[in-house]
Amino acid sequence: MGEMIKLGLALCACGMWAIPALSQEDATVQPEDARDRVLYSTETEHFKPLIIKEARNVWMDQKDMWASPLRIRTFDDALPWILVGAGTAGLIASDHWSARQLPNTVDQVAISHDVSQVGAGYTVVPIAAGFYIGGAFAHNEKARETGLLGAEAVIDATIISEVFKLAARRQRPLDGNGNGNFFKGGSSFPSGHSAVSWALASVVAHEYNENVWYPIAAYSLASLVSLSRLSGQNHFPSDVFVGGALGWFTGRYVFKTHVDHSIHRRPESKLAVLRPQVISQFDPRMRGVVLSWGH
Repeated sequence: MGEMIKLGLALCACGMWAIPALSQEDATVQPEDARDRVLYSTETEHFKPLIIKEARNVWMDQKDMWASPLRIRTFDDALPWILVGAGTAGLIASDHWSARQLPNTVDQVAISHDVSQVGAGYTVVPIAAGFYIGGAFAHNEKARETGLLGAEAVIDATIISEVFKLAARRQRPLDGNGNGNFFKGGSSFPSGHSAVSWALASVVAHEYNENVWYPIAAYSLASLVSLSRLSGQNHFPSDVFVGGALGWFTGRYVFKTHVDHSIHRRPESKLAVLRPQVISQFDPRMRGVVLSWGH
């Protein structure tokens, strides 16, 4: 029974965040709603209106994200739940064994702890602020937007990871008997450092995806943070996996919402994909299948 509870909790944690992305239906033009009135300006703004907009957007993000499982309609919608949930269940089953495979020397733990601070909130938030401030001085709209959306994604990821920590109460590798027991007052599941670092990396990678080296650099740094939390004996593999998945999907959601939502018109998104479109067979001039760009 205990293992089933663990599995159910893991599936819930992963699945809740595997879905928060706009569907094609959501991206169509709709009547103005609250988010349309909280659009970030293309110009540098004062601190107070920025904070107000950030808070309002985070509030709307949270409502959408927590309700996202209710919007599952098809197998494609459920597939992220299945894949990420199954991966998490497998990692939980092997967490104790995996954690014991590293040398776990004093130097390894100490160095890993120092490296992992790159993914701490007090490090990630200033990085996001740096994008905005640098963009303001350089009159670079994309950099300013990256800073704002990055901060929004980090806050969103922090909130959800803390909620799940309180629900799971999983012991860390060095706590108790080292088995990572759930509901024992711990704070191991999921990894907050992984969540916030992958949230910011996801935003940066989506914003600067015209050059492959930007996503590689962003995701490499987030991966380094996640691995250092594992080698520093702060978390189990499933903790950093769930944290990373949570962060990536959060960053993607924040970016996609800002780009595609309702009347928020911007240049064609680089996230568009080739989608086959069947032309009506009743029109003799237009038969067959063509490839078109779509979100």
